[in-house]
Amino acid sequence: MAHTIRDKQKLLVRVRRLRGQIDAIERALDGEADCEQVLHQIAGARGAMAGLMAQVVEDHVRTHLVDTAAHPGALNGAAVDQLLEVVRSYLK
Repeated sequence: MAHTIRDKQKLLVRVRRLRGQIDAIERALDGEADCEQVLHQIAGARGAMAGLMAQVVEDHVRTHLVDTAAHPGALNGAAVDQLLEVVRSYLK
């Protein structure tokens, strides 16, 4: 089973929260909010999108790339943690 199916509800909650943030940006622009407020909302939405991406990438790596039961030659746990730390820092 794909991790996106297994974690479907958790991922959908994140997407719905992100949609709410995008809607807030639209309302701020439509209501002619000052640029500082709009920039803060954009930064929040960007962070939420990066968080969603990081979650899907991490689950993908752990489920499909380094599962030693499915792939005997897969990376060890420490190497996986190092890889995911780099990915997380890149997505921030």
